[in-house]
Amino acid sequence: MRDICVIFDLDGTLVDSEALCNQAFIDLLPALDCPVEVLIQRYRGKKLSTILADIERQTGKILPNTFEAEYRKRVAELFARTLKPIPGVIEMLDRLSHSKCIASSGPPEKIRQALEVSGLASYFEHRIFSSYDIGCWKPDPGLFLHAAREMGFEPGQCVVVEDSEVGIQAAIAAEMEAFHFMPPNSSASLHEGTVFHEMSQLTELLAAVSA
Repeated sequence: MRDICVIFDLDGTLVDSEALCNQAFIDLLPALDCPVEVLIQRYRGKKLSTILADIERQTGKILPNTFEAEYRKRVAELFARTLKPIPGVIEMLDRLSHSKCIASSGPPEKIRQALEVSGLASYFEHRIFSSYDIGCWKPDPGLFLHAAREMGFEPGQCVVVEDSEVGIQAAIAAEMEAFHFMPPNSSASLHEGTVFHEMSQLTELLAAVSA
């Protein structure tokens, strides 16, 4: 068995946060007349500044300078109230014997809150890497390459687990094995990497890579 490092995305991969993050937009922006399910597909994995620019185009209104802070506060409230891990994640992490870390586009404080609230913090401890720390967002491979270096692994020794198309693009650009988590109710136009639909499948996929 060869040594590998499993690099996990967070939102929509380990924690069921996509609906909450997009519900916060709807709560704060009555002019955004769009179902949360549509927003999830439209904004999955995207940088917040890119999302806010798109919202301004959709609504025809310039968002106030205070909006990002208001949005972060609303997301934190929703996380504290209802955030849960993706079904099967805890069981999968309990069986996982490889080195592992998180590489997320979210700010560090959001990552830490999500892990604490969902009960996943002890699985990762300090092994958390944020786009905000290095100024690099997916689909640029920089965040994954940074995580690999900090963890002491070469790109070819890393497996990325992602739910977003931009995340899969970043993993492929980093020359890492890409596992695309697509729950049964999700859709994507990108079909690169290895697609799986249940977290219970991940253990066998990782065993095949490390064999």
